[in-house]
Amino acid sequence: MVTYIEAGAAPYKNTGVIRLYGPDGFEGMRKACRVTARCLDELASRVQPGVTTEEIDRFVYEFGMDHGALPATLNYRGYTKSSCTSINHVVCHGIPNDKPLREGDIVNIDVTYVVDGWHGDSSRMYPVGEIKRAAERLLEVTHECLMRGIAAVRSGARTGAIGEAIQSYAESERCSVVRDFCGHGVGRLFHDAPNILHYGNASEGPELKEGMIFTIEPMINLGRPHVKVLSDGWTAVTRDRSLSAQYEHTVGVTANGCEVFTLSPAGLFMPGVRALGTA
Repeated sequence: MVTYIEAGAAPYKNTGVIRLYGPDGFEGMRKACRVTARCLDELASRVQPGVTTEEIDRFVYEFGMDHGALPATLNYRGYTKSSCTSINHVVCHGIPNDKPLREGDIVNIDVTYVVDGWHGDSSRMYPVGEIKRAAERLLEVTHECLMRGIAAVRSGARTGAIGEAIQSYAESERCSVVRDFCGHGVGRLFHDAPNILHYGNASEGPELKEGMIFTIEPMINLGRPHVKVLSDGWTAVTRDRSLSAQYEHTVGVTANGCEVFTLSPAGLFMPGVRALGTA
């Protein structure tokens, strides 16, 4: 049974209930997500061949400090970095290090800032120099998956409508949807109910209600959907070493659809990709 509760009356932990936020919550999320989106905009010109993901992570930390925002991943469950940087066949949770990016790489940079207690969570793909057409196509398909998932969000629909929209498009483009990771409720907590699956049927899952806030963050592979987590306990990679991509927005359900909190102020949500999309 799914339980919904006004966010202010819910305990400060993930108990499985779904929080419904009011205008104050939406305004708090706008502020946090705005800082995250601005940081991701700034990274577009910094992702270049020869740059290390450690340098990128340092920029994320310093940008947050300059804007009154704390990186949510820093010391989260033992994670020691301010961002996740997932390159090529890394699906998610790649750990920044001193290895330089190379021409032709694709990298997902996932940033969550905490501003006044609110979590702004978003990620984008960045091509490193010139990339192959197959990689560029994967980025286009993945971004379109995200936008179709967002378009399915409306009060009265079910979370499965998001997953169905993503899965049907990805598979029609001969790509696969990772099933091991999902979107999640977000707000005062970094990870909260409900889980947002990126596959499924429109008749499944909790009903979407006005005031819900969550991420949609499909991970799409050129090959098969299967992944494994490396011995560091964080880095997830495709088992067949095929390329993987991910884009992520944080959204809030409104009376007429949804509000996307993490839109790029500079229109750079698909930096370096010819099909620039709408967000």
